[in-house]
Amino acid sequence: MQTIKNRVALITGASSGIGQATAILFAQNQARLILAARRTDRLEKLVSMLKSEHKIEVHYFSLDVRNQKHVAEKIDSLPDEWKEIDILINNAGLSRGLDKLHEGKILDWEEMIDTNVKGLLYVSREVIPGMIKRGRGDIVNIGSIAGHEVYPGGSVYCASKHAVDAITKGMQIDLVDTPIRVCTVDPGMVESEFSVVRFRGDQKRADKVYTGIKPLSPDDVAEAILFCVTRPPHVNIHQLRIMPTAQASATIAYRKI
Repeated sequence: MQTIKNRVALITGASSGIGQATAILFAQNQARLILAARRTDRLEKLVSMLKSEHKIEVHYFSLDVRNQKHVAEKIDSLPDEWKEIDILINNAGLSRGLDKLHEGKILDWEEMIDTNVKGLLYVSREVIPGMIKRGRGDIVNIGSIAGHEVYPGGSVYCASKHAVDAITKGMQIDLVDTPIRVCTVDPGMVESEFSVVRFRGDQKRADKVYTGIKPLSPDDVAEAILFCVTRPPHVNIHQLRIMPTAQASATIAYRKI
């Protein structure tokens, strides 16, 4: 097992859910954190807590991964002591709606594709060359069970997560002649803001997603991420699919109602 102590980890989408849980767990393990998200008010609260409780170094900035120029500027302008990123967690992502394809909203499609696919590409393109130059690095792309199945109303979201799966496999091929490791962590149901975002703030509808079942928590997924980046150097977890015990697939779950 490797340690992440003093390693620089960049986490996108760090202001809530899996990103926030990963930031906290990495802080507990004494990593140096670069946290990025659109909601800086939440980031500021998280950073204050991490510094106070874990006495670690944290650098943070507002980032919209959909904007390629913004991504390049933010990463290029990192202070010298933060430029050598050892771990990249491509976590920023979202879903919008459960519409049939022919009833879907174009803006929803664009937001999902721009965030889940193009955002991951933009950040990776900025970070990976430095990892290659230094001869070290871990990349964890947060996928989904939706990257392996397609469910009703999820055509575009599922397509975006299938893309994450394909991009991850492509990265593994492209980087096979380097020490850099690439993996994807693909959760099933996780109780976070995911469903609230999908249903645009409809908390009652979001709550129904988890009725009668104990879903994963963001902490569960964070522990899987930590496992991936702490394996011995010769071990790469290519793909880690993590599900609630009561969930067998994207559409099959046992609910105690």
